[in-house]
Amino acid sequence: MAEITASMVKELRERTDAPMMECKRALTEAGGDLSKAEEILRVKLGSKASKAASRITAEGVVAIQRSSDDRFGAMIEINCETDFVGKNDDFLKLASDCAALVAANDPADVAALSALPLGEGSVESTRTALVGKIGENMSIRRFVRLEARGKLASYIHGGAKIGVLVDYLGGDDQLGKDLAMHIAAAKPKALDASGIAADLVDSERRIAIEKAREAGKPEAMIEKIADGSVQKFLGEVTLLGQVFVKAEDGKQTIAQLLKAKGASVAGFTLFVVGEGIAKRSNDFAAEVAAQAAAAAQK
Repeated sequence: MAEITASMVKELRERTDAPMMECKRALTEAGGDLSKAEEILRVKLGSKASKAASRITAEGVVAIQRSSDDRFGAMIEINCETDFVGKNDDFLKLASDCAALVAANDPADVAALSALPLGEGSVESTRTALVGKIGENMSIRRFVRLEARGKLASYIHGGAKIGVLVDYLGGDDQLGKDLAMHIAAAKPKALDASGIAADLVDSERRIAIEKAREAGKPEAMIEKIADGSVQKFLGEVTLLGQVFVKAEDGKQTIAQLLKAKGASVAGFTLFVVGEGIAKRSNDFAAEVAAQAAAAAQK
């Protein structure tokens, strides 16, 4: 059997970007033939990507790309399994590259984005190769491309865990930044009451009525109490109704701020990484113990 030297492993790693031990195993299997070892790795990396595909991806990042004139922009959420990989340079580059592709090409959906050219292949082949290289599942969850009626402002918060694009008219750049930061902090569900689902409003009303009755409030007052509770709820979950997070008096709403600045908001999009995805509950110690038990059984 041919001797597997460090220089051979290094060359194969440079060709494939695969982990060092994977390169050594492939070279051993290929009897020192670099080309054959490269083929073996491509098969293994593809297989590894396939095996990883069923694992939950609730971590990740949000990436944003805006045009130089702030007239259009794109925002994308790309997920992975662990926060550690979410900080990996190659993973972050994939997110940034995909945001740029969305901004430039306006793909219809994730499948269309995945088919776009990237590097020496496509977005999908790049993603699959990165899954194989790192050994952790990754997925493109969602994206949006906005063409502004006015100007776009954006904000990334918490290690790229929260991203905001907001389309505003009037005001200045500072107002745009303040609006984007407020949305990231307060997480409104909609611009105004018209964007809140009727079932949510009905639920708040029912709860308010039941609470009022349990408190022994007069029946004639219950509807008025319920109306007040609904209005309070709408103020808390709509952008225009929320109190501005930087308000010096602690009372100025976003609607009042916009009026004072002679501005308005046409719309916004908020992405929070992993929102709505069921995350794994087992901790690191439990994972290590499980892996040790599995190894012992083998």
